[in-house]
Amino acid sequence: MAIGDIIVGIDIGTSKVCTVVGEVNNFGQIETICSTSEKCSGLKKGKIISEEEISLSIAKTIKDAEDEADFKINSAYVTIPGKYVTIVQNSIVKELKDKFAGIALKDVQSAMMQAKDIEIPEGKTIIDIVPSQIVLDNGKVVTDPVGNLSSNFTLKAQIILADKEYVRQLSTIFKRVGIEIDGIVPTALAERNLMLDTNELDDNVMLLDIGAGNTEIGVFEGNAFIYTNTIPLGGDNITNDIALVLNISEEEAERLKRQYGLALKSYIDNDNEIMLNTCKDESRNKVIKSSELIEIIEARIEEIFTIINKDITTQNVKQNISTVILTGRGITNINKSDIAGKINLNIPVKMSTGRAVSTVKSEFRTSYALVRYIAARPFAKTVSSKIDSQANESVFKVIIERIKEFFYS
Repeated sequence: MAIGDIIVGIDIGTSKVCTVVGEVNNFGQIETICSTSEKCSGLKKGKIISEEEISLSIAKTIKDAEDEADFKINSAYVTIPGKYVTIVQNSIVKELKDKFAGIALKDVQSAMMQAKDIEIPEGKTIIDIVPSQIVLDNGKVVTDPVGNLSSNFTLKAQIILADKEYVRQLSTIFKRVGIEIDGIVPTALAERNLMLDTNELDDNVMLLDIGAGNTEIGVFEGNAFIYTNTIPLGGDNITNDIALVLNISEEEAERLKRQYGLALKSYIDNDNEIMLNTCKDESRNKVIKSSELIEIIEARIEEIFTIINKDITTQNVKQNISTVILTGRGITNINKSDIAGKINLNIPVKMSTGRAVSTVKSEFRTSYALVRYIAARPFAKTVSSKIDSQANESVFKVIIERIKEFFYS
């Protein structure tokens, strides 16, 4: 990255599209220029069900951002749900002609491009190359090998693949809007550095982002990204359960969830009475105990964690996890969610305490995390989004060319 680089990040969620425009300041940190959002229901259970609706929502957030930032946006980065992502681990040994010349940046960038030379399954395409470890010929692990004397170095990296059909849909959507895709990043990978504390970045962690309609899973073994997926359940399911069981409006159900949100009945201090204001069932008692409400919440939260547990067990990654970090608008207002998670997953669970999290409005955290992730990419030549008009190209070609731009001087 370079001082003054402008990065545009877009997150397409179940309930809205959020866009963040950030600029790299003199200290190498991201300063937010503007944040915009627009309601959108074009994504359901992680699937694109209306390209037109999503494109209209993106266009609105881009227009609002352009008006606020006072420049035209021609490209942006976008997140992708974990369910469309496959991670391939690869390791490259880079031999150097002169051990005493020192490792050059171009050597690392060349190794990065070598790492992408893998057999790509049908229906998949490369969207990113993520370096996780560099080892010198003496076995020393270094974050930045440039300048070190070594006859060779080993680069360990994750090659991030995505479903071609989903990428094609994104391409169609962005072409409708009239902007180019700079890059596509898995949600969990983008969020890692924002949601985790500095002392958690080297741990074996599962990041769970429970949103409105989906739960994003990201498993990290130290610095290595090893697994991601999407569970099509979130906070809206809890709200819908409350509305259905109590026969009340979704608006009241959401209010009750936020006001009395508790994940476990065993933690009720006072089983107070609650008046139902919109109950449509004349035969039903319009006054309930808070325990009746908590029981509904507890059942759905237990189901979410049970499905997650089954998924990580089936994928043989559970044994790699020492801690679970919990975040997301769908769960943060429900007390004792971390304890419910620990009971159902049998792994220590804690709410995210990343220092930067509290400085960003919850709806923009993923978009902001995406901008931060791009700005912090190691060994990258350029990361800036385009604010000048560019010709449209095949999205697959554009992404590969952007990867080359990242790593070639």
